[in-house]
Amino acid sequence: MNSRGSNNRLNSTAPSFASRLSFLFLSMLATMASFYVAGRLWQDAENRVHMIDELDRRTGQVKSAVSVDDTLKIISCREQQKRLSALQMELEKATQEGFVPKHLSGIRGDQTKKKLLAVIGISTRFGRRNNRDAIRKAWMSQGAASLKKLEENKGIVIRFVIGRSATLGDSSDREIDNENSQSNDFMILEDHLEAPEQDSKRVKLFFAHAVDHWDAEFYVKVNDDIYVNIDSLGALLASHLDNPRVYIGCMKSGEVFSQPGHKWYEPEWWKFGDGKSYFRHASGEVVAISQALAQFVSVNRAFLQTYAHDDVSIGSWFLGVNVNHIDEGKFCCSSWSTAAGSICAAA
Repeated sequence: MNSRGSNNRLNSTAPSFASRLSFLFLSMLATMASFYVAGRLWQDAENRVHMIDELDRRTGQVKSAVSVDDTLKIISCREQQKRLSALQMELEKATQEGFVPKHLSGIRGDQTKKKLLAVIGISTRFGRRNNRDAIRKAWMSQGAASLKKLEENKGIVIRFVIGRSATLGDSSDREIDNENSQSNDFMILEDHLEAPEQDSKRVKLFFAHAVDHWDAEFYVKVNDDIYVNIDSLGALLASHLDNPRVYIGCMKSGEVFSQPGHKWYEPEWWKFGDGKSYFRHASGEVVAISQALAQFVSVNRAFLQTYAHDDVSIGSWFLGVNVNHIDEGKFCCSSWSTAAGSICAAA
C-alpha cells in the first residue's frame, strides 16, 4: 500500500518538472531570440548610418566645420568670380570691337604709349563748315597725318563734336559724313540728335565718350568760333597736373531770364531762386576739366541735369562735388591778348 502511494506521488510530480523545464527552455530561446533581433537591428542601424555617410561623401553633402564667416566669405568669393567672368567677357568683346582697357591703353606691342595731355572737343553744328575750315587753317592740324603728329608730339587730340540729324540720313548727315571722310577730324555722337536746345547734352556726351575712348589728363570743350593757342593751352594745363579734380574756366555769373522768347531764356528759371541769378560757372568758350571729373560725368551721364546753356549745365554738375574751381583769366576769350601766354580769342 505504501509503495503504491509513493509511486502515485512520483507520477504526479513528473509532469510538473517537465513543464518547468519546458518553460525554462522556452525562456532561454526567447532571450536568445531577443538578443539576436536586437543585434540585427543594431547592425542594420549602423549599416544605414554608414550608407548615409558614404552617400553624403560621394554627393559632396558631408557637413564640414565651416563657420558662418567662412560661409559668407565663400559666397562673396563666388560672387566676385561671377563678376570677374562677366568683366572678362565684356573685355573680350570690347577688344574685338577695337577698344582697349585703360590699364592697357598705354601698351602697343613692345612700345609704351604715354598718357595724353588733353582731348579737345570743338562743339559745332550743322551748316557751320566755314567756321570749321577757319579753325583748321588757324590752329588745328589738318589731315590724319598731322593730327597723329600732334597727338604724338604734344599729347593733344582734337576733334569736332557733333550729333546726328533728327531726320537720320538726310542731307545734313551726309554733308558731315563727306566732310569727315576728307578731314578725319570728327567725333560723331551717334546717340545724340542735334537741336538748338540740345547743346548741353552734346557737351555732356562729348566728355563721356572722350574719357571712355582716350586716356588723358584733361578734357577741354571749345566753341567753334574760338581760336586757341595750343602751346599756351598745353602749358597752362600742365601746371595743374598735380590737381586730380580741377574745373578751369573764365568764371562768371549772371541773370536768369524767365521770359519765353528771350535770347537767353532758361526754362528751369524757377530752380535758381527768387534772386534769379546763376551760380558761378565757367564761360562756355573754353572749359577744361580733369580726368576724374570727366569720368564722373561719364558714369552719371543718365542722371545729370542739363539746362538751356551748356556752360551753366557744366557748372551745375560740379556744385555738389569736391572740385577745385580755377578762375582762369586766360580763358576769357572776348578779345585776343597780345600778352605772352594768351590762350584764346573769339573769331
